Amino acid sequence: MKPTPLVRPVAVALARVLCQVRLTVGVLALGIVLALSGQQAQADEGVIVSHGISTFGDLKYGSDFSHLGYVNPQAPKGGEISIWAFGSFDSMHPYTTKGRAGALASVFFESLLSGTADEIGAAYGLLAERIEYPQDRSWAIFDIRPEAQFSDGTPVTAEDVVFSFELFRDKGLPSFRVQLSRQVASAEVLGDRRVKFTFAEGVPTRDLPQLVGGLPVFSKSFYIENGRDFEESSLKPLMGSGPYVLEDLEVGQTVVYARDPDYWGADLPINVGRNNFDRIRVEYYADYNAAFEGFKGGTYTFRNEASSKSWATGYDFPAVQNGWVIRQELPDGALASGQSFVMNLRRPQFQDPRVREAIGLLFNFEWSNEKLFYGLYARINSFWENSHLAAEGLPGEDEIALLAPLVAEGLLPDTILTTPAIMAPVSGTRQLDRGNLRRASALLDEAGWVVGDDGIRRRDGQTLRVEFLNDSQTFNRVIDPYVENLRRAGIDATHSFVDNAQATNRERSHDFDIITAQFPMDYVPGSGLRQYFGSETADSSVFNTMGLKNPAVDRLIEHVLAAKGEAELTAAVKALDRVLRSLRFWVPQWFKDSHTVAYYDIYDHPDPLPPYDLGALDFWWYNAEKAEKLRKAGAIR
Repeated sequence: MKPTPLVRPVAVALARVLCQVRLTVGVLALGIVLALSGQQAQADEGVIVSHGISTFGDLKYGSDFSHLGYVNPQAPKGGEISIWAFGSFDSMHPYTTKGRAGALASVFFESLLSGTADEIGAAYGLLAERIEYPQDRSWAIFDIRPEAQFSDGTPVTAEDVVFSFELFRDKGLPSFRVQLSRQVASAEVLGDRRVKFTFAEGVPTRDLPQLVGGLPVFSKSFYIENGRDFEESSLKPLMGSGPYVLEDLEVGQTVVYARDPDYWGADLPINVGRNNFDRIRVEYYADYNAAFEGFKGGTYTFRNEASSKSWATGYDFPAVQNGWVIRQELPDGALASGQSFVMNLRRPQFQDPRVREAIGLLFNFEWSNEKLFYGLYARINSFWENSHLAAEGLPGEDEIALLAPLVAEGLLPDTILTTPAIMAPVSGTRQLDRGNLRRASALLDEAGWVVGDDGIRRRDGQTLRVEFLNDSQTFNRVIDPYVENLRRAGIDATHSFVDNAQATNRERSHDFDIITAQFPMDYVPGSGLRQYFGSETADSSVFNTMGLKNPAVDRLIEHVLAAKGEAELTAAVKALDRVLRSLRFWVPQWFKDSHTVAYYDIYDHPDPLPPYDLGALDFWWYNAEKAEKLRKAGAIR
């Protein structure tokens, strides 16, 4: 329903640092956590020197790999792929909360390390040709490739890397700069192409080489010469070293990115078979129906369909019937996005967990899936849905070892040890499940919210009001029945449909009751957990939507960050997932384990696709012969 990225970022954590872009493509790895490789050299003093780094196992690709296994190394270069984006934009600077950045606005930038779409927790040198670090990961040194250069032809230097780090540390998003400052003690230039990061004492270092290795690198000279301020928005992007540059834009309507013919890294093994399109064009639409009509008319050529109704009933237009448009379901092995209705815990009406549980009981997923979604979706239960990290049933001994001390300190109820992990409630085939209505009403009665003569609940003279803030026209048909159910329980529920700019402003200022948000997690979670769920930055983080401040959650996050082995990490994540679900600040929505895509038959893609990325803008390619055939038929311009 709500639009999700057309290309799942390899750098999921980077996308979290940039969160105001609804449609983004990650190019680099910021949050992939890394560790020892089986193909690495080890010096006498225990310093590891390698072409890449992996978390709890060996790297898939050795130092002599020629290309990634899921790409077509002979993929032709050329052509254009065009997609759509929702709403509008007024900036091309994706690293500040000011303004709304254009879709894909981070495409200009590269990092020292880059992830892949067929491994969990692995990354390889991109700007860096090698990384070295000690066993305890207390520091990391990166050697920058001598051929690496920015799009103006100037070399990428260690000074640029340190400068970029300092920008994020001093002027980045507030919640991110807090984490960066507490984790990294220093960044220093050791030579023109050699940079060292030293990490703070007393913090888990497992993720830190890849954290700094995944930061985007900007041209220092361009920044200074143009008088830029990292905290201010701008329609002129900062200069990066990536394969695409800005070709054209029309504010709020269109952005065009062109492949740089002089891109320095085109022949790197990590890039062979990638960055195949000469142009990537983004067309903006104010609503989803208009966007779909634009696709039907050939205004853009690739669509990752997020509307189940459109997917089930809308693809009968002439271009499909003529075979000009391909409609495919492609496998998606990635984590669910954590899409959910999220309650603002800063509001007084949500302080009581019984109220939050009651609100969750009255969303009927089963009815919605049958009547509205054509059976396309499955229910989300976990923040790590569609993975082995989701908490299940009663906690095992390894989870209890983490949870029991928190119970003993009074930070968690003892029921967390004796009850199964919270699952989303199941409803019947009618819009209003009467059993769930009775349960919700009883919880609200217990919480002191009494139904008055007008059918509305009040406590201490205050009405139990709940407003859904929504900027998605296709979500109207989901929210309106939910509001009806809540009103049947005596809740004064309303649905406010606002434009994209209003929604953004109200979300950022925490002026909402309930919104639809996402919690995209990692297979090996890192310090991004503090930005999503941590108390320290709850009032400033743009990711901690609900304003969660919970000491037990804070402690479990530290266990996740400190985990040194796969089993230890799994137990810590499951324990955290179990506690987060017990707090009931979300009403989980839905997901599907496939990409539902439609595109004009002018593209080809590897078969099979890698498990963790659709890669439409990355490693698909343009078929000139097919395009000419459709052009002659009048299907495309």
